[in-house]
Amino acid sequence: MPHQEEQKFLAALDKKLWTAADKLRSTLDAAQYKHAVLGLLFVKYVSDAFEIRRKELVAQFGTSEHEYFLDRADYDSDEEYQAEINDELEIRDYYTEKNVFWVPELARWQTLQNNAPLPPGSEIVVKNGKITTYTMRSVGRLIDDALDAIEKDNPRLKGVLNKQYSRLQIDQAKLIELINLIATIPFEHASLHAKDILGHVYEYFLGQFALAEGKKGGQFYTPKSIVSLIVEMLQPYQGRVYDPAMGSGGFFVQSENFIKEHGGRLGNVSIYGQEYNHTTWQLAAMNMVIRGLDFNFGKEPANTFTNDQHPDLRADYVMANPPFNMKEWDTGVSDDDPRWQYGKPPSGNANFAWLQHMLYHLAPNGSLGLLLANGSMSSNTNNEGQIRKALIENDLVECMVALPGQLFTNTQIPACIWFLSRNKKARNGQRDRSGEVLFIDARKLGYMKDRVLRDFRKEDIDKIAGTFHAWQKEEGYEDDAGFCKSATLVEIAKHDHILTPGRYVGATEEEAGGEPFGEKMARLTAQLKEQFEESDRLQEEIRQDLAGLGYEC
Repeated sequence: MPHQEEQKFLAALDKKLWTAADKLRSTLDAAQYKHAVLGLLFVKYVSDAFEIRRKELVAQFGTSEHEYFLDRADYDSDEEYQAEINDELEIRDYYTEKNVFWVPELARWQTLQNNAPLPPGSEIVVKNGKITTYTMRSVGRLIDDALDAIEKDNPRLKGVLNKQYSRLQIDQAKLIELINLIATIPFEHASLHAKDILGHVYEYFLGQFALAEGKKGGQFYTPKSIVSLIVEMLQPYQGRVYDPAMGSGGFFVQSENFIKEHGGRLGNVSIYGQEYNHTTWQLAAMNMVIRGLDFNFGKEPANTFTNDQHPDLRADYVMANPPFNMKEWDTGVSDDDPRWQYGKPPSGNANFAWLQHMLYHLAPNGSLGLLLANGSMSSNTNNEGQIRKALIENDLVECMVALPGQLFTNTQIPACIWFLSRNKKARNGQRDRSGEVLFIDARKLGYMKDRVLRDFRKEDIDKIAGTFHAWQKEEGYEDDAGFCKSATLVEIAKHDHILTPGRYVGATEEEAGGEPFGEKMARLTAQLKEQFEESDRLQEEIRQDLAGLGYEC
C-alpha cells in the first residue's frame, strides 16, 4: 500500500482511538483514562499477535511437510483429533520461539469481549472445552484479573501492568463500550506490521495525553522527530544503550527502528533505563514487552540522583530528555558525589547534574545526546559556567544543535541538544576531531504541523545528521554560514566558553543583505566605532558651549 494510504489508515485509526478515550473522559481525569485506554490496547495487541501466530500453527499442523504435522489417521474421531490440535495450540514454546508474547486464556481479547456483558455471578467458560472456575464479578475485575494472569505468565511484567480497573469510578457499561470499540481496531494490515501500528497508537496517545495533562505530560513524552534526530546522529548499532530519564522508552523504540532500517541485529543491543514516575515506568516496560525487546529498567521506579538503579553501568550510548531546569533535585545527594567530576551542579537547576550523570555512565569510547534548555549553553550563574568550561577544556563536547521553538507540546522553553564523546580520536571510520566542536543552528528548519506545534521533516533530520556525520568523517563537510561551523577550542575560549551555535555559524549572505557575514561585521564594527567617536566629539562641544554660558557639566 502506498505511503499516502498508510497515513490515511493511521489518521482514521487516530480518530477512532481518541473516540475511545472520549468515552471515559467525562468521568475520569487524564492520568486515569490514559491507563484505562492504554491497558486495554495492550491486551488487544498481545491477543491479536497471539491469534496471528495461532492461525499460522493451525495451518502448519495440517501440512505434512511441516514439523508440526498431526496425521488425522492416528485418531479415532474428528473430536479426538481436534482435541489434540487444541492441546498443541496451547504449548507455550510454539509462541515464544517466534518472540510472540504468551497470552493465557483468561486474558485473550475474545474472552474479555465475550464475557464482559455477563451478569455478576456468571461462570466463564473458555474455548477449547476448558472450563475455568472463574466467576464473573464485574467488568473492571475481569480486566484486572486478565492483566494479573498475563503478569503471572510473563515474569518480566511483574509490577508493570496497571490493575486498577475495578477501582475506577466509572459506569461498567462504558467499559463494555470501550472494549467493543477497541475490538474494532485492526492490528493486521496489508503493509504495516502490528508493532508499527501499535507504536503509532502509543505515540499518538502519549502526545495527546501530554496535551491533556499539561506540563506534567512532558515527563514521559518527547516528540518522535527529536528522538529520531538524536538516534540518527548517534547511530546505536550495537552495545549498551542507556536512558536515565526514559519516560515511556521513546529512545529505545527509535533505536530499534534505526537498527532494523539499517540491517542490524536487535540482539546486539542491550537496553538500560531508569524512571522515577511509577506509571510512566509501567508504560515503558509495556512498550518494550510488546516489541519483544529485552530490557533492564532496574528493580523499581526510582530517583536517578538518589537511587541509581545501574551504578556499575558504562554504556556505549546514552540518550535522554530529562525535565528542563529541574529545581531541588539534590536533596539526599552528597556534594562530593563521584559523578560531579567537573563541578558541583547548583541546587536550583539539574541541567548539569543530568549531563554529568550521563557522562559518569559513559564507556571509554561512548557517546551521548542530551536535550537541555538553551540556558545551559550560556549560563554563568551558580558554577554552571565553570562546569561548562571544564567540559570544553577536557574536550568532551562534540556537537551543539540549536533547535527551533514550539517543538514540545507542554513547554515553550527553547531547547538544544548536547552531543558529547569520551573519545574524539580517529576510529571506526571517523577522523580525529580532537580540539574541535561542530555547531549547528537548526532554528530555521521544520514546519508548523498545526497552529501551535512545529515538527521536523525527514529531510530536516537527514540534513542535520548528514552534516554531523560528514564532519566526523571529513567527507564533503564545509562550513555553511547561518547553519553550521566547525570551531576550535581556542575560538570557543574567545567566546568565554559559551556554546550557543548562533555565535559561531554567523548569518547567511541573504540575511546580511548579500554581503558576506565577516565583511559586513567588520564594516559595521568600524562604522559603530566612528559613530561613537562622533558622539564623543559632539558631547564635548556641547559641554564647552554650556560652560561658556555659565553652566557646569
